[in-house]
Amino acid sequence: MNNHQQLSNEDFMRFFRDTEKLNELTPDDRIEIFRTILLGSSDFSKDLIDEILADYAVDHLEVVEINNGIK
Repeated sequence: MNNHQQLSNEDFMRFFRDTEKLNELTPDDRIEIFRTILLGSSDFSKDLIDEILADYAVDHLEVVEINNGIK
């Protein structure tokens, strides 16, 4: 049964900023949110991805920006 309740932007952000509430999310929940929260390709940049990789201490990946097919 789907029992959806209206959630305001303020409610969502309060939840998002509450570490105890975030800890209630499953790993799959977190992946789903991470994969779907951005609007589109214009939200992605090398700087953003580099920051995310650094925040998660991912040092085995490198982002290479390609402009007009030139590395």
